[in-house]
Amino acid sequence: MRQIFISIFLIFFLFNCKQSTESTATDSSKTEVVDEVSNSSKAEFAIIIHGGAGTILKKNMTPEREAAYKAKLEEAIRVGYEILKDGGSSLDAVQKTINIMEDSPLFNAGKGAVFTNAETNELDASIMDGNTLNAGASAGTTNVRNPINLARVIMEESPHVMMAGEGAETYAQEQGLQIVDPSYFSTDRRLESLKRVKDREAKKEKNIDTESAYLDFYDADIKNAKFGTVGCAALDKNGNLAAGTSTGGMTNKRYGRVGDAPLIGAGTYANNNSCAVSSTGWGEYFIRAMVAHDISALMQYKGLTLKEAAQEVIQTKVPELGGDGGIIAVDKDGNMVAEFNTAGMYRASMNDKGELEIGIYKD
Repeated sequence: MRQIFISIFLIFFLFNCKQSTESTATDSSKTEVVDEVSNSSKAEFAIIIHGGAGTILKKNMTPEREAAYKAKLEEAIRVGYEILKDGGSSLDAVQKTINIMEDSPLFNAGKGAVFTNAETNELDASIMDGNTLNAGASAGTTNVRNPINLARVIMEESPHVMMAGEGAETYAQEQGLQIVDPSYFSTDRRLESLKRVKDREAKKEKNIDTESAYLDFYDADIKNAKFGTVGCAALDKNGNLAAGTSTGGMTNKRYGRVGDAPLIGAGTYANNNSCAVSSTGWGEYFIRAMVAHDISALMQYKGLTLKEAAQEVIQTKVPELGGDGGIIAVDKDGNMVAEFNTAGMYRASMNDKGELEIGIYKD
């Protein structure tokens, strides 16, 4: 009788252990499914912009000027946000958002473009479609009111990717884009900046080291002579990414200098398999590092997240070359990043919930 009781007890115990194991396995399976759903969550759409990076310090900013920058950043990004919210394309959102910043004298693009050494304004821009990998760019134009519009027309209406100088201007006229007198781009603020940069250059040539060093350290316009640019990256409801960049280039530039802004892969890049990026910074170094494309490549080939890839390029690779600046980007899931290694970067972002974030300074 005792042996029968022990046998029944063992059978009952083994049966319960099996049930417990199956239950645990089922619960574990449910957890993995929940994690997968959580990790695969994707924003319906997203948009992020920048208005240039550089030595942007709160101590050098008046409350009125800070308010003006924030208001214009918000105005610009809301234009793109509404397009995306209504089901419009990321390309339209990028172009129309950049138009707002090109038409403002606050930014180094369009109306607020910096001056060349010859006291002219030469503008560059580029745009890219992450769905088709088609792209368009223009460089060195002097009379096209909105260079980003020319970049898009080149992308969609021509067999080319980039046009420059007089040829690009002729094409803009043929395509019915708005042409303005070159004086339209002239602003007193930018002309004054050019004069200070030229003065500093002259002093350095005369070996007036003390004053030159003083100017280098304290004059924000001199420190930011190599910076500028506006840009936008967006994800639309159809899952298509796009990016665009527009700039007046470098203050006091000579000899038809072209920076990274109109170069696909350096200043602008978009790929539906990874992300959309717009750069702002010291163009020569961003070209050498192929910044925008490198971020996308690190995501695709190395499996990094957007944040990890942006940090690798902006905080390590570019500084190792000797350059500085920043990027804004959005990935295929709607994650956004604004990464920079300068004291500040004008920036704003909006997600599909309508949440707006605006930033200027590093902290």
